[in-house]
Amino acid sequence: MSETLKLILEDVSLGEDSGREFKENVHNIDSLASEMAAMANLNGGIIYIGVTDNSQLSGIESNEVKRINQLISNAASQHIRSPLNVVTENVGLDNGKIVIILKIPKGIDKPYFDKNGVIWLKCGSDKRRINSKEELRRLFQLSEQFYADELPTKAGVDKLNKPRFSEFLRNTFKTEYPENEKDQILLLQNMNLVAENGNLNLSGVLLFGNNPAFVKPQFIVKAISYPGNAIHPESYLDSEDYEGVLKKQFDGAMGFIRRNMHKIQGNNGVNALGQSEIPEVVFEEILVNALVHRDYFVSAPIRIFIYNNRIEIVSPGHLPNNLTIEKILMRNSNIRNPILVSYIAKGILPYKGLGSGIKRALDKWTDIEFINDQEGCLFTAIIKRQEIPVSGKMSGKMSGKIVSHIRGNADITIPELAALIGVSERTIERNINQLRKHNLLRRIGPAKGGYWELMDD
Repeated sequence: MSETLKLILEDVSLGEDSGREFKENVHNIDSLASEMAAMANLNGGIIYIGVTDNSQLSGIESNEVKRINQLISNAASQHIRSPLNVVTENVGLDNGKIVIILKIPKGIDKPYFDKNGVIWLKCGSDKRRINSKEELRRLFQLSEQFYADELPTKAGVDKLNKPRFSEFLRNTFKTEYPENEKDQILLLQNMNLVAENGNLNLSGVLLFGNNPAFVKPQFIVKAISYPGNAIHPESYLDSEDYEGVLKKQFDGAMGFIRRNMHKIQGNNGVNALGQSEIPEVVFEEILVNALVHRDYFVSAPIRIFIYNNRIEIVSPGHLPNNLTIEKILMRNSNIRNPILVSYIAKGILPYKGLGSGIKRALDKWTDIEFINDQEGCLFTAIIKRQEIPVSGKMSGKMSGKIVSHIRGNADITIPELAALIGVSERTIERNINQLRKHNLLRRIGPAKGGYWELMDD
C-alpha cells in the first residue's frame, strides 16, 4: 500500500466535517459547485470522490476519471463566482479503481456564489445558504472586508457622552472637543467613530455612548453565582447584569468576580483583608479579551458563571479565521474588531495586545481550560478553582465556610464571620439569606446575644 493511500485511509477514518467531504461519485455540476463554494467561503478543505458516507474507499472506474475531472474544472471556472483555482490528485486503489482528491483553497475573494447567486457556507459536515444580513456581514469579516465594530447604529452624534469623550481626548491626545458641530463630526469621522450614515458606529456607542444598552441591549455582561457545581433552575447566590460602555461593563464584572471569590488569609491576622484565591489579573486578561474580541455580529451577551469548583467566562463567537486554541497559546492573534482594539489599547481597559493576554493569564494560573465551540459559535474560558467540600445540601463555596464557623461558634455575629472569612459583611449576609431561604439556617434571639441554628446538619 502506497504512503499516499495510507494517509487517505487515516484522513477519511475521521469522518466528514467542515473541511472534509465524501462523494461516492459526482454527476450534478451545480451540487459540486455549491460544495466547493461553501468550503472556499470558510477555510477551504478536501472533497474525496470515490469514498462512501461511512468512510469506505469504494473508488471510481478509471474510465470515469476524465469525465469527473472535466466536471470539476467546469464547476470551478464557470459555476462559481469568482472562479476558484482547485487542485486534483488521482490515487489508485488495490482493486484497480481510483480515488480523486479535490483540494479546495481557502477563498481570497469571499464571498463565493454559485451560478444562481446563492452564497453557501460549510456548517459541520453540511452546507447551508446564507440567508441573513448578519451572516453575510460575518462572512465579509472573515475576508477582512468588513468588521462588526464599524457597523452603523441608530444613535446620532448627540448620543455621544461628551464629558467622557472630552476627557479621553485630553488625556490621550492633549486636545479639546470642538465647540462647532461641523468640527465635531469631522473629528469623529477621522477617529473612525461615525458610520457613513452620519450616526455613531458600534465602536463609538460601546466606547463613548451615553446609553449603549438602549442602542444595543444585547451587548452586555450577565453574571451569576450558583451554589455547587451546576446550574440551578431556581437557586443562586448572586446575580447581576452589567451594561453601559465597555469600561463600565468591565469594572462591574470584575467587581462581581471579586465579591464572589473567597479570600486567603495565609499568615495574616484576622483583621487582614486576605488575597483572592485566584490572582485578579487572570480575570482581567480573560474578561478584556471577551469584551474586545467577541463577535459583535452575534446578538448575545457575555456570560460569567461562578461555581464552587470553577468560573466560566463565555464569549459569543468562536475563534476567527484560522485561529485555534493551540495558536493562541503561542501568542498568535487575529483582530476581529480593529477599531475597538485601537482605542482599548490607549488605556481604556488594561489591554496589552499582541496576543499576550491568554499567556499572561496562564502564567498566573495554569489551571485554565479553553473551549472553541465552532458549532455553537462560542469561546469559553474555564478557570478551575479549589473546591471546598461541604456535606449535605451545604454545597455553596461561601455557604460551606459560613456553616463551618457557625458549627464551631453558634453565637457568632455577621461582622465576626466577615472578619474570620475575609470578605465583606454584605457577602456574608447574602449567603446567609440563601441558607435561610432554603430552610438550612435560622437565627434564634436578637442579633447580639442570640445564636445560629443549623437546620440540616
